[in-house]
Amino acid sequence: MTLAILAFFGVLSILLFAVRGFLDQLPDVFASAGRARDAWRALKQARGEEAQRVALQAVPPPARQDEDPPMAA
Repeated sequence: MTLAILAFFGVLSILLFAVRGFLDQLPDVFASAGRARDAWRALKQARGEEAQRVALQAVPPPARQDEDPPMAA
């Protein structure tokens, strides 16, 4: 009987040690996830700005009202 009690509490202490180790790592996991999310958003925003800049460069500037329109060739 004594051996069974010692075995039970030995397994319990190992289990608690493992759970404590897991819980100690959670703040770092959440911080890493937050940094990854922020980097992903920054990447998507940079790609969107680049696409917008390329699209704006392809569009010719509007003609001024006081200038004559270009002549057809």
